[in-house]
Amino acid sequence: MRCAVIALIVGVMAGAMATAGRAGEAGGIPDHEIERIVLGQIDAYLPADMPGGVAVAVREGGRTLFVNRGFAARHLDEPVTADSLFNLGSLGKVFISALLAKAHRDGVLNLDDPVAKHVTELQAGSDMRRVTLRQLASYTSGFVLPQDLPPWPERFFTLPQFIATLNDWEADAQHEPGQQMIYSHAGYMLLHLALERRFGMPIGQLVEQQISQPLGLSSTVLPFASRKAHPRGKLPSALARRAVQGYSPDGERIGKRGGLQGFYLWLGTGQMYSSPRDMAVFLATALGERPDQPALQAAIRLAQQSVLLSDGEYFQALAWEIRKGEQTIVDKYGGLNNATAYIGMIHNRRLGVVILANRGRLGLDSMGRDLLLDLARAR
Repeated sequence: MRCAVIALIVGVMAGAMATAGRAGEAGGIPDHEIERIVLGQIDAYLPADMPGGVAVAVREGGRTLFVNRGFAARHLDEPVTADSLFNLGSLGKVFISALLAKAHRDGVLNLDDPVAKHVTELQAGSDMRRVTLRQLASYTSGFVLPQDLPPWPERFFTLPQFIATLNDWEADAQHEPGQQMIYSHAGYMLLHLALERRFGMPIGQLVEQQISQPLGLSSTVLPFASRKAHPRGKLPSALARRAVQGYSPDGERIGKRGGLQGFYLWLGTGQMYSSPRDMAVFLATALGERPDQPALQAAIRLAQQSVLLSDGEYFQALAWEIRKGEQTIVDKYGGLNNATAYIGMIHNRRLGVVILANRGRLGLDSMGRDLLLDLARAR
């Protein structure tokens, strides 16, 4: 059984966002056509018997359209809505890169600072002292742990154990700072520490203070306060009640609603949660449609500037990826065993999409790019 809900939100996501008509700006795509394109992509990429759900937010012509299909919790017949809370997985990195880029623009730190300038436990003689903040944020530091790639090992890290691992790390020809792109979640855990040390506050509090509050994101959180029983943090109860149930790629329930995963056992190392409605506001900001937030808009654009050319069509930025082709797409994918997420945009079309799902390892990156191209062609 499938459940689909479609809603249009025009100019009410935040006070300064543009008001538009049902078809958006001149030359925009009619609502019914957006709905048809989105539902066609959902049908092409997601199995009809999917026990979870998917939420899509399309930003086009200065307005947002939400398309929700399926269930937040199938066993309760609870449908996905624009206010359901999803685990963002690695989509949380675009918030961290925005924090970093804003701090650089504000003169609080420099992207090319050695990480050891801020994480002072890094010892003399360690190759980690040659790594910069820019390299950590763009996966070009060369630093990677077995926990970053399958098959996933069983080892977990306390903060002292992580620092010891950093001090023991040695670069080599395939892991030389600044010379290659190797995806590294461990590098972002170190970047969290650097930002916390520079600002003197937990990373979750930084996200709240500098991004969530200014943008009015009431449902976006990286947990930073918890009892000792929850070393990675815990969602506030009011938000946890809106969190979706996570499902495996095969449709089995995994974990509790609002649960946090990871190999790192200290506050601020769990995943961010957000709603489609909040992510649509962040998307509009990334597209430059929040004139009341010039500093954040400029920071996100800085984070989207290329750092390393991987091939003729793919460029790595700070968390974001840039793909040249029929259209230039700037995007980020996030995937866990019980959640998948995607955000992408075509800047010169003022077009963007967010896709959030509570089923693991779906092909939302391919779906998101195909959806963006279909929408660009329709316009």
